[in-house]
Amino acid sequence: MSGSALVQKLWNYCNILRDDGLSYGDYVEQLTYLLFLKMADEQSRPPFKKPSAVPKGYDWPSLLAKDGDDLEAHYRHVLDTLGKRKGMLGVIFRKAQNKVQDPAKLRRLIVDLIDKEQWSSLSADVKGDAYEGLLQKNAEDVKGGAGQYFTPRALIAAMVDVMAPQPGQTICDPACGTGGFLLAAHTYIAKHPALDREQKKRLRTGSLFGIELVDGVTRLCAMNLLLHGIGGDSDTELPVVTKDALAGKHGEYDMVLANPPFGKKSSVTIVNEAGEQQRESLVINRDDFWATTSNKQLNFLQHIFTILNQHGRAAVVLPDNVLFEGGAGETIRRELLKQADVHTLLRLPTGIFYAQGVKANVLFFDRKPAREKPWTDRLWIYDLRTNLHFTLKENTLERSDLDDFVTRYNPKTRHDRRESERFKGFTYEELTKRDKVNLDIFWLKDESLEESANLPAPDVIAAEIAVDLEAALEQFAAIADDLKV
Repeated sequence: MSGSALVQKLWNYCNILRDDGLSYGDYVEQLTYLLFLKMADEQSRPPFKKPSAVPKGYDWPSLLAKDGDDLEAHYRHVLDTLGKRKGMLGVIFRKAQNKVQDPAKLRRLIVDLIDKEQWSSLSADVKGDAYEGLLQKNAEDVKGGAGQYFTPRALIAAMVDVMAPQPGQTICDPACGTGGFLLAAHTYIAKHPALDREQKKRLRTGSLFGIELVDGVTRLCAMNLLLHGIGGDSDTELPVVTKDALAGKHGEYDMVLANPPFGKKSSVTIVNEAGEQQRESLVINRDDFWATTSNKQLNFLQHIFTILNQHGRAAVVLPDNVLFEGGAGETIRRELLKQADVHTLLRLPTGIFYAQGVKANVLFFDRKPAREKPWTDRLWIYDLRTNLHFTLKENTLERSDLDDFVTRYNPKTRHDRRESERFKGFTYEELTKRDKVNLDIFWLKDESLEESANLPAPDVIAAEIAVDLEAALEQFAAIADDLKV
């Protein structure tokens, strides 16, 4: 069975459960628990005969043996018990809850849908593609889906192609979501023509590392990786963990690929012991940061620099405000240009993220050893935004839309680049002379400003206006909150 056919089969049953109030995200989560238990059972039988991490009595056969209210009660007990275990079991089942309230539908999900397939006999590509398909459908559910955790796969593929990860390198995504970057890096390295047995083993365990703040998303990521054959061999070296990446360093890596969460929130409301509301600052204070700020993206940019080893390389999706914001933003940009080789910026088009109207970029830089002379020599900017319009349905971003960027980036001989209409280089001196070291540079004429016939679709214009207004309101709210403190 193909991945798309499997997605359709799994997704058809979701429509039945939605009548009971189950969201897309809830459904994918329940599938995650059940798929893990079914595959663990399959792996314990011939021809695999692997010892199962799932204790007897809380395994797949124990679910098959029950029906009605007994099944529902036992399933809840299974989830609660396995959530307290260590290793991958704990990652998958941590804080797990049963959201399928009708025992008859739970029984049908277990017996008719999951048990009918031999999941272990399916190739990693088919299983992985099926699960990725479910995650994408979940992301497409704009109201309740996980769109904020889903980076366009065409963009991920192009970023990985130019970064060209190699066997033996350690790769981290400190805001990994459902694992798109880690999977793409795995796929790229797995195609390497001369991988030996040790390198293949290292690729499964010990090369890819993800950090995720939200338990439920960590769960989806862990299952996504597991279905692609990553991380199932060890309960000590886990490929993904739940923690606040910004709280401190969690290692040093050869490469970072990331799309940190967007949004700027400078404080959170808490209730003190007296029952009074107080505002607590979300400013990150770290000795290894260049500047103290509540801007989450600026903090992630600083954090990513700290977790790169010497000569480590990064490709990071960042919103426009990181390129031009003053204060801490200017300080961080100046230090980054000095202490890293900030060599490439890809200006992304609007309409490619599930959050409407997002204006973002990909910043590529290499960490370097300390020295007096700044490491950045020339920043090359590729404009994939001006006069280009994409949507999530009618005109989606394809990998081929990034072919020219990948060619111009020139991953094999990056220092031998040539300018084009959309690709231009700016020297360190030119960059530092700009007001606040503003890296939001564009030179192409926007045709929509020249002629009304070339205006983007009304929904695109409305979305961009809404985003600009929300950003302005957010900044005013942050200022008001700071004045109250």
